[in-house]
Amino acid sequence: MPAAKAPQELHRHLISAIWKEGLVRVPRVYDAFLNVPRHLFLPEVPFEQAYADEAVPLKYDQSGRLISSCSQPTMIAIMLEQLQAQLGHNVLEIGTASGYTAALLQHIVGPQGYVTSVEVERDLAEQAKKNLLRAKVMDVRVVTADGAYGYLPRAAYDRILATVGVWDVPPAWPRQLKPDGILVVPISLDGVQVSAAFRPQPDGSLLSADNRPCAFVTMRGEEAAPPLAVPVGSTGLVLYSADAPRLDTARLRTLMSDDHELVNVEPRLTPSDYWRGLQFFLMLYRPAEATFFTYNVAESAQPYGLKGRGLGLLLPGSAVFASFEETGAAHVFGGSEALLLLQALMHEWVAAQRPNSAQLRLRLIPRSEEATQAAVGRIFTRRSHDLHAWYELQPT
Repeated sequence: MPAAKAPQELHRHLISAIWKEGLVRVPRVYDAFLNVPRHLFLPEVPFEQAYADEAVPLKYDQSGRLISSCSQPTMIAIMLEQLQAQLGHNVLEIGTASGYTAALLQHIVGPQGYVTSVEVERDLAEQAKKNLLRAKVMDVRVVTADGAYGYLPRAAYDRILATVGVWDVPPAWPRQLKPDGILVVPISLDGVQVSAAFRPQPDGSLLSADNRPCAFVTMRGEEAAPPLAVPVGSTGLVLYSADAPRLDTARLRTLMSDDHELVNVEPRLTPSDYWRGLQFFLMLYRPAEATFFTYNVAESAQPYGLKGRGLGLLLPGSAVFASFEETGAAHVFGGSEALLLLQALMHEWVAAQRPNSAQLRLRLIPRSEEATQAAVGRIFTRRSHDLHAWYELQPT
């Protein structure tokens, strides 16, 4: 039996992999990853798991839903690059979890900088404090509170980083951000999350030109998102959609129990094509009568012939599920209308030069009595903002 690898070796291997993928380009961010051992923040986890490029679950609620995790290292690297924190900056983190990201931030801002991290779960906050002490990171202030309110005593902040998904940006965060600051936050669009790097604009809006696909547990408390996940009975199939509250899952189960056909769609796309490109195009350009969704099937289940992850469209009497894992495959239920719509939108996406998340732009506009209008893209109505999403395409 081969000897277990030492944590130092596993640590070096993880950092080397992140560097080679080009996810860390800023020397100070790279230095932070190199000097903050992840296993010290996951004391109950085997070293191999602590240094795998995967999120590590930390806590579930009474229903078994995951409510906190130590984020995937590559995703942390992406968000730290988006944040552009500098020496001496005053930084607020929403969602302490294990304390690992807070430790990375403290290393980046240095002894002249400040890091405050807010965690709603008291037991996680207390464990994070112990983890930070174990790692000899003494300067991070961990606060047990609802992160939706930020942390006013140490405002204003040069940077705010949320490591929890939101449906809307709580109004307290822009108020506590400096005019030239950056707010990085995973925000839900049409059932799809992106890590957005928002910058305040002179008109009071927040603009993000840097949006990366992601998947985070969602915020709870005062600013909790409405339900976006819909289990389809007890089948192990879960749909994620902005239309989740209006989905009739009983009717959907009936539809999916009648006719089923496995077909090939063109072009044949990779998981990355779906994840970084097509899903945003469907979200922005689907007709109003079509419901866009992503889906996930529990590992032990294959309901209706589905498995793994994918995306789809739902019309009255018709549904199509395009699989990320089964390249080029789509599962069709009921009539062919949803399949034909998916194919038409795929061809439009190709004709538009396959725009992806790099061309996606987001603007958060404070809500007012006057409805927000947009010549391009879509408007998503939120509690405190209208979220405008569109592509910024180069002229051909």
